Amino acid sequence: MTARVIGFLCALLLAAAPAAAADIKVLSAGAMKAVVLALAPDFEAKTGHRLTVESDTVGGLRKRISAGEAFDVAIVTPAIADELATAGKIDAQAKGALAKVGVGVGIKEGAPRPDISSVAALKDTLMAAQSIAYIDPKAGGSSGIYFNALIDKLGIGDAVRAKAKLQQGGYVGELVAKGEAEIAVHQISELLPVKGLTLVGPLPPDVQNYTIYAVGAGSGARDAAAAKALVDYLKSDAALAALKAKGMEKP
Repeated sequence: MTARVIGFLCALLLAAAPAAAADIKVLSAGAMKAVVLALAPDFEAKTGHRLTVESDTVGGLRKRISAGEAFDVAIVTPAIADELATAGKIDAQAKGALAKVGVGVGIKEGAPRPDISSVAALKDTLMAAQSIAYIDPKAGGSSGIYFNALIDKLGIGDAVRAKAKLQQGGYVGELVAKGEAEIAVHQISELLPVKGLTLVGPLPPDVQNYTIYAVGAGSGARDAAAAKALVDYLKSDAALAALKAKGMEKP
């Protein structure tokens, strides 16, 4: 075999070899963390890349990214994704809408199920509850901001805030599961993973609020191709079953 043929075969082998595995740091809104973790094994098996997932409120992620924290892929709301793209933090060519999720009510497993089938019933349930856990609006969580405005709209803002158990981030349903609050109001996708918690259901349609999440590759991603591969995977039909299983829908 001539040196030229050997060289040609080596070139073919190198071209066919898979790209080096990359470590991908994902900064995710809390509502999407469970989805990403559920999809991680399949993505890692198909690509060889490895995911590290950190979650925070959307407001918290905005501050962290704006302050210069390194990341490869971010999952935030579309408005924040656009803002970060304008600021040069997210690749404007590698982003897009990913999922939407509504707000729900959770109770401790085995507790009597309250009525939230109508706006009037929801209002009565909130007034009757001894304590209500939700994300502190000042922390920048979408559900906390919305719920804080909703209780004012229902005319029960002061009464609910007087018995509120505010949390800065994470799963507020854990306060209910541990017996520290009676009711949790949070994104449905953040209620479902909590052990010891039962999802009563979504807020009534007349007062439901959907948060849309977008995914984007970081402009400073360590491996731009790997980051874009994850963005494309999360937006693909392959992710649809995991979205639905976690209480989310396509936007």
